[in-house]
Amino acid sequence: MQSQLVYTFSSATEANRFLNELSPWRKAPVRARLARNDQTVSVTYDAEKGGFDTTASDLDDLAASYGGKEA
Repeated sequence: MQSQLVYTFSSATEANRFLNELSPWRKAPVRARLARNDQTVSVTYDAEKGGFDTTASDLDDLAASYGGKEA
């Protein structure tokens, strides 16, 4: 199942730092891009089947470290 999360940041700089962190992200294969504006990042990933998937939680934690929150 494909999941999509959108995060907003207080500045374009923070959004780009988050986006760059996801480029070689080792926890899960994700696709990330700037969304509505330069302060919004959209992340898409394939959720694991059959078990508890921590990807969303890990993304939330990473976004929070850059001052972002889920939109």
